[in-house]
Order: sequence, then structure tokens, then C-alpha cells
Amino acid sequence: MSLTLRVWRQPGPKAAGKLEEYRLDGVGDDMSFLEMFDMLNDKLTRDGKEPVAFAHDCREGICGSCSMMINGQAHGPWKATATCQLHMRAFKNGDTITVEPWRAQPFPVIRDLVVDRSAFDRIIQAGGYISVNTGGARDANEILIPKDTLEESMDAAACIGCGACVAACPNASASLFTSAKITHLGLLPQGQPERDRRALAMVEQMDEEGFGHCTLYGECQEACPKEISIDSIMRMNRDVIMAAATAREPRAAAGTG
Repeated sequence: MSLTLRVWRQPGPKAAGKLEEYRLDGVGDDMSFLEMFDMLNDKLTRDGKEPVAFAHDCREGICGSCSMMINGQAHGPWKATATCQLHMRAFKNGDTITVEPWRAQPFPVIRDLVVDRSAFDRIIQAGGYISVNTGGARDANEILIPKDTLEESMDAAACIGCGACVAACPNASASLFTSAKITHLGLLPQGQPERDRRALAMVEQMDEEGFGHCTLYGECQEACPKEISIDSIMRMNRDVIMAAATAREPRAAAGTG
């Protein structure tokens, strides 16, 4: 398979970037998209040119680092697939493929296709954890959780924090990511003591990072490689409203005295 690749090249965060075109021959349809990029970088290195910087780690759809916008679609044309799981049989001989980094202000470009997604880390640090002491390991059946609740929690926990939801959203909203983390813990018994504080803190941090507001456009769930539903956003909004109302109650009562 012969392809024309139009790849975003940007040497640094403050440098100007542009699309550069490369011709690549001998691409196998059984290659993954990242293996194709390995092939391109080998060719560039042999030609004495700078290889393309792109992020990757597990190459198994787990780490979330393979963030590429492929022909205008986050992670490419296959649904429920991370870039590392996308295979070249998704394309045809002679195709032109445009590859760009995530486009969002809170995800500044570091170099070429690599963006800084540490904004997600700071949202997690704001409350995406359980700090209460639950003691040692307990028997799996000691705390009974309804099956539907457990499945919904685990569906949300499948989020790999890749940022495709932000890249696909017209508003660059991080609501799907943040709501998945809030939902995952908020549905479990262990997450209840900090549920209100968690929702308020994580949403506040999300806003501070400069992500846009959610208008339930729905592109986020279409781009999500783990198919996380926007239902989690509605759950997050409810938790935030309830938490804010609860936080105001003591002060209102004190003022009436």
C-alpha cells in the first residue's frame, strides 16, 4: 500500500507549526497506525531528517497516550478504537491521510503530535480518589452492590484519559472525562463520604484549566474509544447541583438566626 501522509510538524510549544507531506510505500494492511508511523520515522532517519514525535506507551488501548487526530477524527475512522488499535486496513492504497495533534487550549503542543495532557492529571488530583480509611482488603461479597450500579461504575472506570472527548468537542469540554471519574467513584459505597466534595472540586479544577462548557453536543461519546456515555455528564451535573445546595444550607440557616 502506498500512502501520502500530511503530518503536523512543530518543533516546540512556542514555534510555528505546519503540515508536511511524506510519501510512504510498502505499508501493510495488517500494520497498526503506530507501526506505520514507526516505518515513516525509520525512513526519515535513513534520509537524515528529524523523525515525527508522537506519544505512545502500551499500544494496547490502555494508556491513552496515542492521541492523534486522523483525517479530522479523534483516533481515526474506527469507532471504539484508540489510535494504537487502528489498523491500516481502514485505509486504501493511494489514500492521503492528514494527522494532527489534539486541538484544545488546555492541551498545548509540546512537539509535533505530542500534547501536554497534564490538565487531566490536575483534575484527578483535585478529587479523583478515595482518601477515607476503609481498612484492609475485604471479602468481595461483604459489601453488596447492585449489579446495574456496579456495571455503570465499571463502565465509567474504563476511561483511559486519552483526551479524545476534548479534541472532538466543538467547545473543547472535558466534561465526559471529568464526569467519568466522578461517576466511577460516586456510585460505589466507598466513594460516598467524599462524593459532594469530589464533584465540586473536580469541576472547579476543570473550569480553572480552561476547558469549554458542555452543551451535550454528543461528539465526545462518539469519539471515546471506551464508548463512555454522556449519561455520566448528567450524573455529574446532578451531583454538583446537589453538593452546592447542601454546602449552602448551613450558612443560610446561620444567617436566619
